[in-house]
Amino acid sequence: MVEKKPIKVISDNRQARYLYEILDTYEAGIQLGGTEVKSVRAGKVNLRDGYCLIRNGEAWLMNVHIAPHQTAGQYFNHEPKRDRKLLLHKKEINKLIGLLEQKGLTLIPLKMYIKGDWIKVNLGLGKGKKLHDKRETIKRRDDERQMARMMKRY
Repeated sequence: MVEKKPIKVISDNRQARYLYEILDTYEAGIQLGGTEVKSVRAGKVNLRDGYCLIRNGEAWLMNVHIAPHQTAGQYFNHEPKRDRKLLLHKKEINKLIGLLEQKGLTLIPLKMYIKGDWIKVNLGLGKGKKLHDKRETIKRRDDERQMARMMKRY
């Protein structure tokens, strides 16, 4: 029997689900340096402004802030907002190229987590929400919260 490796969520981009309608999700590995791995394991990651691009047949994670490691010297530390290569299969990248160009969709990092010994990023293929869609989401969430309160009372 194969043991399932535990998943530890490092960072969650909750704002992405508010700003975008997520149509599909993908799991990708990420290419990191030594001090970046230490900072990620310490939970010092911010996915809020991040996005993904596909350049020259490679997927890149842009504008994600990984804080410099505290105990490493300035010379050996990494740049916090550098572009990081995502590790996806060629078939997945080709599929994403078609979707991103034809339908005008966006690739956004939703979650960063540790799966076993590997650091993974959950990517969402999303379409931007309009203002009225955002208002509808807020209204639905408030209604659900109010119904839960009423159910709790009785």
